[in-house]
Amino acid sequence: MSEDEVLPKVTPPFSLRLESLDDLARFVASIASLGQPTYVLHFKHEGKDILGIIAVYRDYYKFYGMPIFYYYESNDEISGKYFLVRAEESGERIQISNGVKPGWIAVPIIRLKEKPPFIHL
Repeated sequence: MSEDEVLPKVTPPFSLRLESLDDLARFVASIASLGQPTYVLHFKHEGKDILGIIAVYRDYYKFYGMPIFYYYESNDEISGKYFLVRAEESGERIQISNGVKPGWIAVPIIRLKEKPPFIHL
């Protein structure tokens, strides 16, 4: 984008901070398991690693949908290319990995160079 171009005015999504990385992994795995393409955004902000997903809460009152940025904030650096989730009778297993495994739900982590300007934390 050149310096002369003006960014369109975009209403930022409502941001919800999650309690744990497992909560984010479980959420994105549930979306992916329904056949919906999904990915996790990763960027640095104020010295912290932010991982999140933009989702639409459909039919919110008179609106067609309300965009929500569900995110987890970590003081530790998070590396890896995929969230891997496996739910079994004995419980769930969640990993961050550089590759995928058979029998696991794999959700790609997309690393951004910087925080998108339309996301407010």
